[in-house]
Amino acid sequence: METENIHSFDVSLFSSCRVLVVGDMMIDEYLWGEVSRISPEAPVQVVEVKKTTSTLGGAGNVVNNLTALGAKVSVAGVMGGGKAGDLLNGKLTALGVNTEGLLVDQGRATTRKTRVIGANQQMLRIDRESKQEISEEQVQAIVRFAQNQIPQCDLVIASDYGKGVLTRSLMEELAKICKTAGKALIVDPKGMDYSKYKGATCITPNKKEASQASGVEIKDQASLERAAAKLLEIAGAEKILITLGKDGMALFSPGEEPFRVHAQARQVFDVSGAGDTVISVLGLSLAAGASYKTAAALANTAAGIVVAKVGTATVDQAELKAQLQDQPIAYQAKLKPLQELKSALENLRRQGKKIILTNGCFDLLHEGHINLLEQSRKLGDVLVVAVDDDESVRMVKGQGRPIIRERERVKIISAMTGVDFVTVFSTNQLDELIRAVKPDILTKGGNYKPDQVLGHEIVEELGGRIVLIPDASDVSSTRIIQDIRNGRG
Repeated sequence: METENIHSFDVSLFSSCRVLVVGDMMIDEYLWGEVSRISPEAPVQVVEVKKTTSTLGGAGNVVNNLTALGAKVSVAGVMGGGKAGDLLNGKLTALGVNTEGLLVDQGRATTRKTRVIGANQQMLRIDRESKQEISEEQVQAIVRFAQNQIPQCDLVIASDYGKGVLTRSLMEELAKICKTAGKALIVDPKGMDYSKYKGATCITPNKKEASQASGVEIKDQASLERAAAKLLEIAGAEKILITLGKDGMALFSPGEEPFRVHAQARQVFDVSGAGDTVISVLGLSLAAGASYKTAAALANTAAGIVVAKVGTATVDQAELKAQLQDQPIAYQAKLKPLQELKSALENLRRQGKKIILTNGCFDLLHEGHINLLEQSRKLGDVLVVAVDDDESVRMVKGQGRPIIRERERVKIISAMTGVDFVTVFSTNQLDELIRAVKPDILTKGGNYKPDQVLGHEIVEELGGRIVLIPDASDVSSTRIIQDIRNGRG
């Protein structure tokens, strides 16, 4: 069997799932800069740093994926002290994660991978880390936390990045606890010896990892099956899901026919973190009651979404639901009701993103609108467009408006690549809209003065500012409509 009907799966079930993630938590740091000269000290380029950003990496990116999909997450592991440790703990806490199982070892470095980006390309990566295995005392502390948490969880994910947290003894203890509690243990493996994962329910190596750990060069279906069989025997796992990049993934179980899921044809921008998305969606699907075949197909669909994004990315319920229903992701994923939008923006704000809001009727989209949206997007990281509902347009513009109905206006705005989110609101909701979005900048067309922009007081009260976007096009929807009615082209 090569296909599984996943279109009716209810992704909202993910919101009721509880997951324990054990593994190597990291910080991915990015130094963004410009390159304009060569150093006089050595034949190297000088990067003038303009911005520093950071996000969760390693097992932390699994947490990112799980929380983006609505799951409730607890974590266990070991981190260092100091600023890097505080940053890691702060980012996890900001996601609403239970970090009581994250131990602090002042003598250990918190894994931090710093990427220097200049001239729009990665120029250098600096790793600060410890690969030393954690002590038996630390293992037992994590075991005690796991014994308390696992009976309350639906699933355990062990994310191994080879930084010393997932020792053989810890994996043995986790497998015992999961077996006793009747909970699945899904492992993203690392290294050459998979015997340390004995007792895992499922392991999820990629093609290269599976080849190295099995000693079988995977070059066709027959060699893929040999590698899978060998790893299943070594790890004593019930299942193995091998991700195959552009060739999708393959699920194997002892004594059963392989289940192949083919990758969906799409443009690939970045495969960073795709494996973390796979294990997250696979695990949540199983926790929500899906079969392994359905869970694998859902994970494959989610991976196809994230590889079409730039950088280490996540997928949310709206995007996955839209893809499953064969609906345009740009429309379904960007359109959010106010409360859902508020939640999404709070997460982005915690990541240091600058949020831009613009609002209007956008009835008969024209050059002036395009300029407003393009210039607004350049001012920050996230552009939110609030579209007046039909009744509000009628109140503001008069009878006969809008020409283009609300649903169509939203679809048109969503189709613009620079627009991140779209929400529909009524005129009397403006204050509520601004307080929910909390924009760093609210933009309007240049035919206003800052103190004439409705809601400017609330924007400024919240610490934001008004930016007026000049428009040299001398065109408006009203003028276009008048020209049409007067018979002028």
